[in-house]
Amino acid sequence: MKSKTPKETLAVLTEIVLPNDTNTLGNLMGGRLLHWMDIAAAISAQRHCKRVVVTASVNNVAFKSPIKLGDVVTLEAKVSRAFTTSMEVFIDVWVEDHRTGEKIKCNEAIYTFVAVDQMGNPIEVPVLVPETDEEKKRSEGALRRRQLSLILAGKMKPEEASELKALFQQ
Repeated sequence: MKSKTPKETLAVLTEIVLPNDTNTLGNLMGGRLLHWMDIAAAISAQRHCKRVVVTASVNNVAFKSPIKLGDVVTLEAKVSRAFTTSMEVFIDVWVEDHRTGEKIKCNEAIYTFVAVDQMGNPIEVPVLVPETDEEKKRSEGALRRRQLSLILAGKMKPEEASELKALFQQ
C-alpha cells in the first residue's frame, strides 16, 4: 500500500449557519456541528484509504466559542495518524466574519474511523507520513491518545503503554 501525507487527506467543508441550525440564542447547535465534523472527517479518512470508512469514536470535541447565525463555518479535516485498520482524524473549525472576512479558529475535534470491506470487516489502511511540525506533533499525540483509549477499553495493560509512560518519566 502506498503511504500518504496529511495534505493528501485534507477535506474542507464550508457551511453557512441558517436559522434551522441554531438554538434559541441564535447559536449553532452542537449536534449540527458534530454532524458537519463527522462528514468532513469521514471524507478525509476515505481519501486516505480509498475505502468505505465508519466512525469508531468521537475522541475529543472542544466547543471553545459560539458560532452565530449567519456565520460562515469552514471545517478542515486531516488524518493525523493511521494505525493498522483505523485512522485518527483531526478537525479544525474556523468561523469567518461575514463583514470583515476574518477567520478565527473556534472549535476542534478528534474522530477515529475504521476502514471496512464490503462485508463490514476492518481492513488495513496505508501508512501516513507526517511532514510539517504540526503534523508530526498531532501524529505523536495520536499514539498516546490511542494507548489511553485501549487502556480504558481494557484492551491494553497500563504498563504496556510506552508512549504514555514516557510522558510521566520526563
